Amino acid sequence: MKILAIDPGSTSTKLGLFDDDKPIYKESISHNVEELSKFSTSFDQKDFRTQAVLEFLGKNNVDLKTIDVVIGRGGILKPLPAGTYKVNETMLEELKNASYDHPSNIGAVIAFEIAGEIGVPAYIADPVCVDEFEDIARISGLKELERLSLSHALNIRVTLFKYAAEVHKGISDMNVVIAHLGGGISITPIKNGKMVDVSGANDGGPFSPERSGALPTTKLIRFCFKSGMKEKELVDYVTKKGGLASYLGTNDLRKVTEMIDSGDTKAKLVFDAMCYQIAKEIGAMATVLKGNVEAILLTGGMAFNKTLVSEVSERVGWIAPVKVYPGEEELEALASAALRVLRGEEQAKEYA
Repeated sequence: MKILAIDPGSTSTKLGLFDDDKPIYKESISHNVEELSKFSTSFDQKDFRTQAVLEFLGKNNVDLKTIDVVIGRGGILKPLPAGTYKVNETMLEELKNASYDHPSNIGAVIAFEIAGEIGVPAYIADPVCVDEFEDIARISGLKELERLSLSHALNIRVTLFKYAAEVHKGISDMNVVIAHLGGGISITPIKNGKMVDVSGANDGGPFSPERSGALPTTKLIRFCFKSGMKEKELVDYVTKKGGLASYLGTNDLRKVTEMIDSGDTKAKLVFDAMCYQIAKEIGAMATVLKGNVEAILLTGGMAFNKTLVSEVSERVGWIAPVKVYPGEEELEALASAALRVLRGEEQAKEYA
């Protein structure tokens, strides 16, 4: 089966053509700021990005008629259970009017248009709005503020499937804690295959290279009033300029490692604090599973850092064995989600 996977990001469009789960062609097409500044919203970039997909296929002499399915990265939709979804008109309309502007919102649109040209299905899989919370997880402590499920669900789920294949189990037979460690951090307990809680990358949990994580509440309120910043500026401040960027002036973990190696004690303390908070959150999520944790799975770009993995593992290894799946293979995750449907291992869901 030939699968075309499309992943629009902030400054790039990642593309992959797969033969089942094996990549034939892969490319990350960079878009400079000047190109993108011509468009008012991400949705306005649809034709521009679609053209990039067609050029990628043309350059590699791919006949559109040989493609069996097109799958795009899912965007900001209403809360939904994990899985692979058929792209339909309802989904397209919601993405067009999404509450948060992000390039991932046009992944489904591009997939739908290209799939329509060749008469094949168009799907998305495991968008950030995957919500399988138990009711108890929604309570925040303030009635006006319900806890939301927003996470790196795509990479979390493909990591779950990888581990399940290794231990020859179905995902519904598993209780694990998965930590996605990237520019943002998502840590979730998986109970019988479902993401029943999560520390979302924007609203809690440990700080990351660029996000502040959970903050002292009353101090945060006072800071908001004293700062003079408007709402969007404040949101950007804690989600794009927090964490390592706030303390050390960089969101690049490699540079932080260089700083530590050169004897920078402040960099070492901040790095250790991030590892400490990651481990603490993993421990908290283990309590959701009442200690019945088969394994702790670490994934995402920061899982390449051996020191981070070692420090986190030292703190949580007593809970369960730690397994590492470094990187964030979104194209592979999309292709494998489509393949599960094509093979009949999973049924594509209708978005309503």
